[in-house]
Amino acid sequence: AVISGNRNFEGRINPLLKGTFLASPILVVAFAIAGRIDINYEEPIAFDPNGKPVYLRDIWPTLEEINSYMNLAMNPEYYLSQYSTIFKGDENWEKLSVTPSPIYDWPKSTYIVEPPWFKEEDGKLEIKKARILLLLGDKITTDHISPAGPISPDSEAGKYLLSLGVKELNTFGARRGNHEVMIRGGFSNPKLKNYLVNKEGGYTIHFPDKREGTVYEVAMEYKKEGIPLVIIAGKQYGSGSSRDWAAKVTALLGIKAVLAESFERIHRSNLVAMGVLPIEIEDWRKLGIKGDELVSIEFTDLNPGSKVKIIFENNERKVETSGILRANTKTEIEYLKSGGILKYVLEKMIKDEN
Repeated sequence: AVISGNRNFEGRINPLLKGTFLASPILVVAFAIAGRIDINYEEPIAFDPNGKPVYLRDIWPTLEEINSYMNLAMNPEYYLSQYSTIFKGDENWEKLSVTPSPIYDWPKSTYIVEPPWFKEEDGKLEIKKARILLLLGDKITTDHISPAGPISPDSEAGKYLLSLGVKELNTFGARRGNHEVMIRGGFSNPKLKNYLVNKEGGYTIHFPDKREGTVYEVAMEYKKEGIPLVIIAGKQYGSGSSRDWAAKVTALLGIKAVLAESFERIHRSNLVAMGVLPIEIEDWRKLGIKGDELVSIEFTDLNPGSKVKIIFENNERKVETSGILRANTKTEIEYLKSGGILKYVLEKMIKDEN
């Protein structure tokens, strides 16, 4: 792919693409017309309806043309006129039936569904005998984590929607208001490399029976068994765009902590906001982690940057190491204690009213 924006992360433009070239808008148009990027600028890039050759120089805009659009883009009056009617929809929008109320009544929908943020039970911050859902390498981006792109009929989200009688699956972006769809798309990027399985994509292993399944499928099985989950990763975990759903699906899948060598700043903050512990550890390869271990996390105190004790154990051996809780402020510690920022705010509102 060739784009003029900076969203060139792995699988971002298309889930099957590992990378994307960045180019000027003019060249993106030229490559699109030609249908390839190895063009010879001295040769025609296409032919018009009359069979006349079209060269790159024929479509290349002049500075005057570019400046005319720049002046339009920097004109505040243009935006004022455009936004003056922003709340006026078309005929279809005006015909929508709504219930006038200060409180949303959650009508039946596959696009907007009441989220479970206040229904999920809070667990203790200390984690006992958790399973490793994913064993990951370096530079796992939020595009690897967050659901994105068209919903495939044979994906977990697609199967779920089809079971409801939905005919137009649409995209994860369109259905971001439905957590049941989004949770099924978490960690489903086809370029995700989980070292617990021998293939790329959203797959993992359920222990101790070593049954392979999708990340969603295995996570829900662990949830039924009452087993907490953790993720083990390398450097720069959560890099890329600051996608809120990357942290949301992590929490919804039952993941209580992410243990990584380092975290991208914004995703670390989002994990804390969702009540997920970001813990910095040394390279899991040096620790000899295989992925079948039970993981326990113990706190001696609970302060910003506290040291934590981490125990990995399986039938063969037991490894004890230490990590650092990457909650950077006392307020973030309170978020974690409450199970996330939403519950923290609700608890504070109730306390203030009383």
